[in-house]
Amino acid sequence: MSKIEVIKGEIFNDYRGRICSMNHFRFGEVERYYFIHHLDTDVIRGWHGHQFEKKWFQCVKGAFTLAFVEIDDWDNPSKDLKAEIFHLSESESQIICLPMGYANCIKATQKDSVLMVFSGKRVPEAYEDSWRYEADNWVDWSKY
Repeated sequence: MSKIEVIKGEIFNDYRGRICSMNHFRFGEVERYYFIHHLDTDVIRGWHGHQFEKKWFQCVKGAFTLAFVEIDDWDNPSKDLKAEIFHLSESESQIICLPMGYANCIKATQKDSVLMVFSGKRVPEAYEDSWRYEADNWVDWSKY
């Protein structure tokens, strides 16, 4: 996988409740997962990138705007990289698959939102391939 991919899931509702499924998602490369809880819509988390780690993002509560950039130089990335913007919400069953070589930045668009993140590397291997950049790079977050 060398480009960002969106996997569409399913949502089923009936008198018993709701089932959100991801029947087309395969866990083969997933090594771990975690949840990010955003209590506030003013917080911007990122930029955080990995040269050799894949990530998968799914909103389980609320809504998020996610931005991704393919890094051209890990020590000194270009200031004019073009970010790809995606929106995830609990009302749509979707997973965004982020290939290695990208940095991500996220912002909740609803209070108390929760994002589930799957990772292709275990800790501490992921920490050894961890790159951080200023949140105001590449995206004007005031638009989101």
